Amino acid sequence: MLPPSSISVSELAKQENIPYGTLYTWKQIYIDKTKQTQALKTENTTASTQQWTAEQKLATIIETSTLNEQERHEYCRKNGLYSTDIESWKAVIIKGTEQNVAQVKIDKNELKKLRSENNNLKKELHRKEKALAETAALLVLRKKLDALWEENEDA
Repeated sequence: MLPPSSISVSELAKQENIPYGTLYTWKQIYIDKTKQTQALKTENTTASTQQWTAEQKLATIIETSTLNEQERHEYCRKNGLYSTDIESWKAVIIKGTEQNVAQVKIDKNELKKLRSENNNLKKELHRKEKALAETAALLVLRKKLDALWEENEDA
């Protein structure tokens, strides 16, 4: 029923004396198993490439960057990869690098603002500490003056 002979179901049923329903069922079971096997192979390959470390992925990108298309496909077959895996890894690395550069700029600006704010807060704290020390000194002098006036009134 399937290539290369591709005999029709009715011909095979007559030839082998097997009911049509049985042949259709067998054909469907075979097609389903084939699809499952292909899906499993794809899933295993995808799962195995997901377990690769970032260093392994980068090394693969570097190794394949100098290869022509045919050599690259050969490399992929030997290592159980797809060319699209390598391209997606490359895209992720490029995107991550661009995001890191942008983040560094943002972090530098934020750090500059925080340092400026910190310096302003230190100046304000120093000013307030001076004012507090002056107030404390005036309070002590006031108490001494009050004590001195009481002594003069008592005498």
